[in-house]
Amino acid sequence: MIDPRRLRILRAVADHRTVTAAAAALYLTPSAVSQQLAALEQETGHTLLNRSGRGVTLTSAGEILLNHANEVLAQLERAEAELAAYAAGTGGEVVVAAFATGIAEVLAPAIARLAGSHPGIRVRVRDAEGDASLPMVLDGEADLAVAVEYRGAPRDGDPRLARVPLYAEPFDAVLPTGHPLSVSPTVAVAELADCDWIAPYPGNPCHDMVALACELAGFSPRVLHSSDDFRAAVALAGAGAGVALVPRSALSGMELKDVVVRPVSGPGAYRRVFAATRRGAEAHPLVRPVLEALVASAA
Repeated sequence: MIDPRRLRILRAVADHRTVTAAAAALYLTPSAVSQQLAALEQETGHTLLNRSGRGVTLTSAGEILLNHANEVLAQLERAEAELAAYAAGTGGEVVVAAFATGIAEVLAPAIARLAGSHPGIRVRVRDAEGDASLPMVLDGEADLAVAVEYRGAPRDGDPRLARVPLYAEPFDAVLPTGHPLSVSPTVAVAELADCDWIAPYPGNPCHDMVALACELAGFSPRVLHSSDDFRAAVALAGAGAGVALVPRSALSGMELKDVVVRPVSGPGAYRRVFAATRRGAEAHPLVRPVLEALVASAA
């Protein structure tokens, strides 16, 4: 009989690619993870991991077992959800990981909605970049994520996650006041090809979106200044240091000193935001109302 707890460890190792990182995510020691994996290999009678230096990859047998592990773990989440519903649980804590503007746009309004409709649900918020919240959900550090699409993100249909779309928003062009294009009602990304750029650091989902918008426009941006803080990007643009593409909601309420903001015409960058939870947990009586409140706030 295969111990489902060991399946969870196998999935963590597959996600994190090292025993040490998987152990940290599961709050176990690397030795304990290695022992559990060895026991799982004994249970199945197959070698499940290829070990190379500090890294690990799954063997073909490991990949087969991982596919079943995703189904088993999702079914266990459903079982917990049904048991919680049977117990008529109406109170408890839900941990939601979300990026800053996602908190402002949908999560904070959702918390206000829940205060009236489900006063027994306590939402605990953890500020996390759009690409950091999904690993937190998969590792059990959060129950829900408000995340953004990015290159390498788990796709729709991923057997580990249940996803619900929330909203999509455009990026606007932020230009110094004296920029030649500041008099135009709209700006095409291709018109900014010869400019100096201010952009988020590589690894930030918004960096990927800006890079993709420029790629579709036929050029690679000349990034001279890097910051993950949109206020800093706007301030640099106001100082004449370059141009930037910034998500529209991030500009809301910001002091736009010495800059002009213009919509992007033609193909531009869009930030697509969704909520996600572990597959099977979307029906949990504490998680489901939070998901519904997020969708209502996004609408």
